[in-house]
Amino acid sequence: MLYTTILFDLDHTLLDSHASEAAAFDVTMRSVGIDPTPEVFAAYQGLNQALWRQVEAGELSPNDVKVLRFEQLLERVGARADPVEMGATFVGGLADHGELYDGASQLLADLAVSCRLALITNGIGQVQRGRLDRLGLADVFEVVSISGEMGTSKPGRAIFDATLDALGIDDRSSVVMIGDSLSSDIQGGINAGVDTIWFNPFDDVRADGVAPTHTISELGAVPGIVADVEPTRRQGFDVS
Repeated sequence: MLYTTILFDLDHTLLDSHASEAAAFDVTMRSVGIDPTPEVFAAYQGLNQALWRQVEAGELSPNDVKVLRFEQLLERVGARADPVEMGATFVGGLADHGELYDGASQLLADLAVSCRLALITNGIGQVQRGRLDRLGLADVFEVVSISGEMGTSKPGRAIFDATLDALGIDDRSSVVMIGDSLSSDIQGGINAGVDTIWFNPFDDVRADGVAPTHTISELGAVPGIVADVEPTRRQGFDVS
């Protein structure tokens, strides 16, 4: 077996975070009497993504994003509401909505037979812990590292070092990081000196200077890479 320890990202890798976000946004906006139109949602997404880029750059904590995104959104759309209240509602909605991609649960169960699994995610602790509990994943991962709890985020090396230290791993040659984000997951894995698998189901263009060890378009290809055998196509791995 090539890899005996697998570090997973959560959002957009195992979890359909877009559906989770859309549902939570709808609940949040309606709770303060604002119509969650596609235009308002698009404005939110632009602001939110910019804030998370600041998290990756080490300029903000994930916990800062909780309220800042709604402060900025209210200013953008010219509405009045309590951004703290909105942030709390949204966090609850994110934890309560969204499902794993088809096949993800079975993939984790299959890998856990012969591999050690850990989760490294940029996010707010309340959101990610709530999702893991709801989806029955709380005990699947030997270590769960959430940036909002640890005060350090991907792609920084520190969150990887802390995770591998908790696993008691010194030799990183049999460790691989799986994630959808080149700037966060793949660059983070590179920074930490581990191999990487870029989950790229929508055939995105690779950013210059970021070179994953492996690239896959479906989660069903993971066992073939981990065990260095031909991947078996199984029903339920399509995320397109």
